[in-house]
Amino acid sequence: MEIRAAHSADAKAINELLDQLGYPQEGEAATEARLQAWIDDPASAAYVADVEGELHGVIAVHVCPFFERDGAWARITALVVSDRVRKQGVGSRLVEATEDFAASQGCLRMEVTSSDRRDDAHAFYQARGYVSQTGRSSRFLRDLRG
Repeated sequence: MEIRAAHSADAKAINELLDQLGYPQEGEAATEARLQAWIDDPASAAYVADVEGELHGVIAVHVCPFFERDGAWARITALVVSDRVRKQGVGSRLVEATEDFAASQGCLRMEVTSSDRRDDAHAFYQARGYVSQTGRSSRFLRDLRG
């Protein structure tokens, strides 16, 4: 298995992975455009787990500078491992790639959010040293476009 930077040509396979997680996509062209935006942004990275041309997983990360102090933090914005290969180390390898990217960008902290219903994902992150903030902080959202 090779962990490599995602390419816009990976859009079809990434769509299939996102659909497995419950995020059906509008089409290959839209995903390809979003991937290209991530590729072009030096504060972002997307990686795939490639096994002889078949994608077994995808992860995306974005770096944000702290405002209140020096340094930066990174947020995993997406992680999907194919349901055919879960619990085989693919997710761990993908997370390591994003942590390496974040460290190379001077990040001091990693963040990830996960739906309350994804207990397996919570256990996965906690096993890797991520600490739950449940009860310590809240997340507030507001859509900007109708």
